[in-house]
Amino acid sequence: MKLARLKSFTLSGFPGEVVEVEVALHRGKPRFIIVGLPDAAVQEAKERVRSAICSAGFSFPGGMQISVNLAPASLRKQGTVFDLPIALGILLASEELSTKLDFSQTIWCGELGFDGRCRPVNGVLPITASAQKQQFQQIF
Repeated sequence: MKLARLKSFTLSGFPGEVVEVEVALHRGKPRFIIVGLPDAAVQEAKERVRSAICSAGFSFPGGMQISVNLAPASLRKQGTVFDLPIALGILLASEELSTKLDFSQTIWCGELGFDGRCRPVNGVLPITASAQKQQFQQIF
């Protein structure tokens, strides 16, 4: 199993909550699942992420089980804000991208288009304010 962890944010209530995006790749029957109380827009991320990765010139991990956990599981996740961290998690776990950077103090937010472009998401100002209060160093 290969694992990648990134952080994002959800605006369920104020000031919002940090969401850990865990991406695990396993050998086995190909599938792509997202768990952790995702709404319909989060579930639809599977298609946006797959298309964006391929359009950006990377290989999508075929023949693998892709499991995405949005933690804490007890908190409802909504919107398209998780597209970017899910895609980056897949690229890191599949070793399509490699980095020695520490992302533990970084928040990732963004909707992805089928062509790989990153689109704006709602709530960036409250996310930024909440992340700053929680001592995060960077937001992408």
